[in-house]
Amino acid sequence: MDGIEIYTDGGCSGNPGPGGWAFVLRGEAGETIGSGGEANTTNNRMELRAVISALEEAERRSPGAAVILYTDSQYVKNGITKWIRSWKSNGWRTSDKKPVKNRELWEELDAVASRVRPKFLWVEGHSGVEGNERCDELVQVEIGRFR
Repeated sequence: MDGIEIYTDGGCSGNPGPGGWAFVLRGEAGETIGSGGEANTTNNRMELRAVISALEEAERRSPGAAVILYTDSQYVKNGITKWIRSWKSNGWRTSDKKPVKNRELWEELDAVASRVRPKFLWVEGHSGVEGNERCDELVQVEIGRFR
């Protein structure tokens, strides 16, 4: 396998509520799994945390490697590939002049993504994609730790 392939997922039980995030990273050195959670968070925050954590791991493991990251979150994919440029040029405000939610996580993601330079691809959640399904299972385990 050339480069690194990553699947990510995040979720909550209630929104806000107990949440979890997870990633599955695959490359020449094998597979790495990461996960975590918070007692009171949102789905979007967990989706962002999964991607940030996965890209940080990819950077540690294989600096300079080509990275493809699959997410089932349109919020994450569109945010980092389309919306973030406007948010930054508008002083971290949305098109309707409201502050961008989760700004600190977007700033973290922007920083690590600028170093790793991944290709972001959307995958439909709960559609049988093995890497995404594994992440979802890990997310559910993390959520269960806070119930």
